[in-house]
Formats: sequence, structure tokens, C-alpha cells
Amino acid sequence: MSTAVRSPQEVFADHGERLGTGDLDLVAGNYTEDAVAITPAGTFHGRAGIRQAIGHLLADLPDAHWQLTPSFAGEVLLLRWSARTTEHEVADGVDTFVFRDGLISAQTVHYTRTDRTA
Repeated sequence: MSTAVRSPQEVFADHGERLGTGDLDLVAGNYTEDAVAITPAGTFHGRAGIRQAIGHLLADLPDAHWQLTPSFAGEVLLLRWSARTTEHEVADGVDTFVFRDGLISAQTVHYTRTDRTA
């Protein structure tokens, strides 16, 4: 068994796959036990908090089509994103991720969800 710590890029790629499953326990497994997420819905702590934070995001944008532009700098990721659902869209999504020991230790999330126009 390998003891190599995953790179931020590997963690982020795995994070995207896990998000796609909608399984909040699986998603939370990519975060440290003491992780913190700061989102428009509030500040969330630990893996239980991560499940809540991700749950809010997925509920806001169910079955979304995502466009991601990641920029890595060492253990930090700036992620610019947009998303569209049948009823809503986000044009200004910005997250930051801080990685530690092959997991996500902190994340900030900012986005404005608007109604889609025909």
C-alpha cells in the first residue's frame, strides 16, 4: 500500500468525481477532520459541516452543468466557475481551497445564483 500523499491536483480531480455522485459522505472524505468551509450559507466545521455546506450548494444547483477554471499555487487553489441548471445559473462562482496532507483543509465559496432567462 502506498503512503504517498496526493497532490492538490489529484485531490481536486477526485473531489470532482465524488461531487458527481451526490454522496455527501463520500465528498466529505476528501476533507480533513478539522476542515472549515465558509460559504454564502454560513461557516461550517468538520466533516459534518462539510456535508451541510456541499448539500446547500448541490441543492442550489441540482444537476448543474459546470465550467471550471482552476489555478493552483502550491497547496492553494483558486477556482473560478460557472454553472447552469434548467432554472438557475451562476456566472461569478469563485472558490478557494487550501490543501493539507492530501486532503482539503479549508474552502471558501462565493456565488450568486440567478434565475435563467429564456
